Amino acid sequence: MLYAIRGADGAIQTLSRQELAGALPLAESDPEVQQFLAEGRNGANFNALDADFVRVIEDVIDTLIQNKVIKLTDLPEAAQKKLNARKGVRNKLAGALNLLGDDSMIL
Repeated sequence: MLYAIRGADGAIQTLSRQELAGALPLAESDPEVQQFLAEGRNGANFNALDADFVRVIEDVIDTLIQNKVIKLTDLPEAAQKKLNARKGVRNKLAGALNLLGDDSMIL
């Protein structure tokens, strides 16, 4: 259960897991709650921001590995699997969009 404080326009302004004075209880599955969480503060789409941030973290990890600060095997096995799976999907997508191939294909 979440607790919502609404603004003068009736739109959700604040959500809390703790009961607040003047807050109304709402289910997490409520469409208004889902919209509020998706939009975030000031209309920012948290899902898009999270996806962008994950890519930044991947790039940081790649840089640390390339500079021999860490080894891929230093990471927990679950993290290694997730990184490799994401890289595989990204490489497939990049290959699917690479209609001309790379220079190694030129004879």
